[in-house]
Amino acid sequence: MALHDAKTLAGKVALVTGAGRGLGRAFAEKLAAMGANVAIHGMRENGPAEYGEGTTLTAVAQEVGQAHDVRTQRVLGDLTRSDDIAHVVAETEKALGPIDILVHNAGGDIAAAGGKPNPNDAVNIKEEDVRAVLDRNLLATILTCQAVARGMMERKSGRIVTIGSVAAFKGRTNSSIYAVAKAGMTHYTRCLADQLRPYDIAVNCIAPGDTRTGRFLGTRAVDENRMVESGTLDRIATVDEVARVVEFFAGPQAAFVSGQVLRVDGGGQCWPG
Repeated sequence: MALHDAKTLAGKVALVTGAGRGLGRAFAEKLAAMGANVAIHGMRENGPAEYGEGTTLTAVAQEVGQAHDVRTQRVLGDLTRSDDIAHVVAETEKALGPIDILVHNAGGDIAAAGGKPNPNDAVNIKEEDVRAVLDRNLLATILTCQAVARGMMERKSGRIVTIGSVAAFKGRTNSSIYAVAKAGMTHYTRCLADQLRPYDIAVNCIAPGDTRTGRFLGTRAVDENRMVESGTLDRIATVDEVARVVEFFAGPQAAFVSGQVLRVDGGGQCWPG
């Protein structure tokens, strides 16, 4: 029996950032399947269509709710801005209730203006791309977690899951600022977990490796030999293989697990960084 068959999150409210497509949508689907009511956040209404994974954020929220018979709410906002974050939290809680679970997935190596930074080295990357990647990953994580954690602290209950990257451990010569941002996210997550222990709030981080999202497949040359789904761990993960870890961290099995960073990369990077 799957972990979510018992609807272990029935009545809970989850906010999933960056949930319009790819991993974010898979996380939202997984939590909804477990019975949670889910706020589907995105930065752009048409974001799901950018890599052929949907049409609009509104449509995604409706589809998730109908598929799993839960309440959903579409929320828009730029998570590098405190006022936008406050609006996202307020709209979520007005529609669904206090936030019990935050899965902070928004980020990546796409610049805030919409363009993907050129894969320059650590010396030549442009300042605007440095700021965009740091803001979209590290700053947005700090500000969003702060805003949601305050309510959880008042209620002395909650789960926070941040989505990092194996790049935080192994680094990337041609994506150095992204690796730095994800390393900062990882350390912030651990510090937050330590601070929130007295409030019964578990905070953990998932660090995926290559995962076959629409964006990943649409922006890179992919080795077809790594697109198999069994027989080897030297392959590209499916979104569900990463989403199962959110299922664990958000569910009752992980009630006493906090401050952990779990790599989901088939053992591609086994040694301490």
